Amino acid sequence: MQQRPIDAALDELAEEFELLGDWEERYRYVIELGKDLAPLSEAEHSEGNKVRGCASQVWLVTEPQADGTVLFRGDSDAHIVSGLIAILLRLYSGRPARDIATFDAAAAMARLGLSEALSSQRSNGLKAMVARIQRDAGALAA
Repeated sequence: MQQRPIDAALDELAEEFELLGDWEERYRYVIELGKDLAPLSEAEHSEGNKVRGCASQVWLVTEPQADGTVLFRGDSDAHIVSGLIAILLRLYSGRPARDIATFDAAAAMARLGLSEALSSQRSNGLKAMVARIQRDAGALAA
């Protein structure tokens, strides 16, 4: 059975994280990932794109594609959160809506070690971002 692209992306991220030593290095890496996010327009920093449940300001843009995949773009006012968005985009963006909606995000975050490494506030924010992505994808897959 062929591996889904979303699972392959998780494998790749997990390998990258394993190459880094401690969580201080991993935090720096996550922050670096966030610096590569494409900026959102001023109009995209709207209430409709805002993610509720995050301590930081977070905006996610969902763009359904004609082939059934979904592109996501995002932004935050916090560096570490921008990095978390970048991780989520690597996992989810460009994938089929059904794969996104059914992906075990909690297991993925545990595999990357994010569940233990993040504060409870950041962890809750990450869960809110994942819930929003999976809700949007689920609505498109239906």
